[in-house]
Amino acid sequence: MLMEILQIVGLGLAVTFIVLLLKEKNQVFALLVTLVAGIVILLMMIDQIQRVMNMLTGMAQSAHLNNVYVATILKIIGIAYISEFGAQIARDAGQASMAGKIELAGKLIILVLAIPILTAIVETIMNLMPQMGGG
Repeated sequence: MLMEILQIVGLGLAVTFIVLLLKEKNQVFALLVTLVAGIVILLMMIDQIQRVMNMLTGMAQSAHLNNVYVATILKIIGIAYISEFGAQIARDAGQASMAGKIELAGKLIILVLAIPILTAIVETIMNLMPQMGGG
């Protein structure tokens, strides 16, 4: 893992210097280099992402959790990272307004995915509470 982060930091710093040089001459190409580097870094992390997914799935099986909830949580995590990545690229392009819209869309999708989990939690709590009322 140490070598992976060293490679990623090295790539990131090299791309940063290249982009700084390119930005004066060709901003579109500089943004394209940034985007490609971001994708390469993401691809370098595929093994780590798979490890995390396997660990979460294993914990869920040990706790006898419903697979639907685990899949939903993994989707939520994925959406959070993807929307953050897109927003950062938009900010790099000087489009802070678009970045905000990407983040808002990600948050809304996460909320929609989370509603069934929240509903199940509320139902579980309601079933655990003693019934109020007369005897």
